[in-house]
Amino acid sequence: MSKRDYYEVLGVQRTATEQEIKSAYRKLALKFHPDRNPGDKQAEDKFKEAAEAYAVLADTDKRHMYDRFGHAGLGGAATGGFDPTVFTGFEDILGGLGDIFGFGDVFGSGRRRSGPQRGADLRYDLEIPFEESAKGAETSIQIPRQETCESCNGSGAAPGSKATTCPQCHGRGQLRYQQGFFTVARTCGQCRGTGQVIAKPCQTCHGAGRVQKQRKITVRIPAGIATGQRLRLSGEGEAGPNGGSAGDLYVVVHVQEHPFFQREGNDLYCEIPLNFPTLALGGEIMIPTLDGEEAFAVPEGTQSGQTFRVRGKGMPDVTGRGRGDLLVTVKVVTPKKLTKEQRKLLEQLSSALPKEQFDPTPRDDHEDKGLFDRVKDIFG
Repeated sequence: MSKRDYYEVLGVQRTATEQEIKSAYRKLALKFHPDRNPGDKQAEDKFKEAAEAYAVLADTDKRHMYDRFGHAGLGGAATGGFDPTVFTGFEDILGGLGDIFGFGDVFGSGRRRSGPQRGADLRYDLEIPFEESAKGAETSIQIPRQETCESCNGSGAAPGSKATTCPQCHGRGQLRYQQGFFTVARTCGQCRGTGQVIAKPCQTCHGAGRVQKQRKITVRIPAGIATGQRLRLSGEGEAGPNGGSAGDLYVVVHVQEHPFFQREGNDLYCEIPLNFPTLALGGEIMIPTLDGEEAFAVPEGTQSGQTFRVRGKGMPDVTGRGRGDLLVTVKVVTPKKLTKEQRKLLEQLSSALPKEQFDPTPRDDHEDKGLFDRVKDIFG
């Protein structure tokens, strides 16, 4: 007998959203639940059918394969096992799905938890100076982590001995009990889910297979890295239980602020204080950059607050593709103390300049030119 279309089973369209599929399954599960239909074989079959359909359509990858190739595209995945976590959220109907593997028995699957497991990922927050983020650097960090015990090579058993199959669960790591329609699986208390019993534990790790160590690791910081970016060091996390692979180490970078430069993206911003004559007459000044001081020509008639862009003098891109720009804002600085000669010169300039007053009428170019000529005469 051929199987019905899964969308037809749940009564939804092929374009149904995840929530619509979940809602449809909930209605069917409540309607055909064995506890509500005791002894009804037809209701039990419909309950199984709905669960099988939902197990596929709630799994993104399996739904994609089913949409393309139908039942044949699943290669027996629907009836040969599925991930019980897709039923999370139906505990009020089905009980604690974290421990219930009744569907695994109904569809002929089961899952053992005693094999190797991947180790935990670790995080390390690293603060670096601004200069290191600009130039790149190598630094060493020290982290505490779980590592495979060298005495027993991660087995947990003392040298010369080995673990044996748990006599209570027979190596499954779980004990199963029948509760009506479902088979409930509980973690074995004797082996704690590993499926094995260690008669002579390793004295170094006390049977855990792992030990806590402080490990020194070298971290390469790429030029241009910014606060909040992270570096992934593959395999530098904690060792996995039961001989599993190690997790990864994520180094989250925090860059100290610079006393002069402000960073926005790959561009740098700074302010340069200048005397009024330099702004008015123009001239060459030295500006600081990440590569040292560099000559910069201030145009004649520059206004206080004006910003200039110096190409390619910003932060390097963390990918190594080019650099940002340096944006220099010039600000007029007023001297707090003057010598007699400086005061005399400023008084001459003041008498040559027009008195300050608001005039909404734009000045002609020849008037501005005359002003700069008079400034040149005074400061020569």
